[in-house]
Amino acid sequence: MQVIGTQVIPEQGGKRGFTVEFVGQGGEVVSVQLRNDSDRTLNSGNAIDRAKAVMGELASFDETAVLSGSDGGEARQSVRASGDQDDMEEQLDKGLEDSFPASDPVSITSSAIPTGNIRKH
Repeated sequence: MQVIGTQVIPEQGGKRGFTVEFVGQGGEVVSVQLRNDSDRTLNSGNAIDRAKAVMGELASFDETAVLSGSDGGEARQSVRASGDQDDMEEQLDKGLEDSFPASDPVSITSSAIPTGNIRKH
């Protein structure tokens, strides 16, 4: 892929991180999502360099080592499988925050318009 352009998209004004998109000559788009660390060192100026570093790590990734378990690391359980309530609550709060305002309840109003018709018994 020959990169002809890049785009840096801030998430929540860059507070949460950035998405870097690499655009190829043939219309290909590769996106890298970068989360900001607690020190907030990630910014629009260094996001492309960090995304390139992530892509370099990905290019040298050896899936056979991971599948065979020879890298010394173990697969981590998902939060749901581990049953960690605090982590599940944190992920739920984050999901609700990310989906705002779609997570707000629907506002319904009703108005009764009198027609002037009176029922006679």
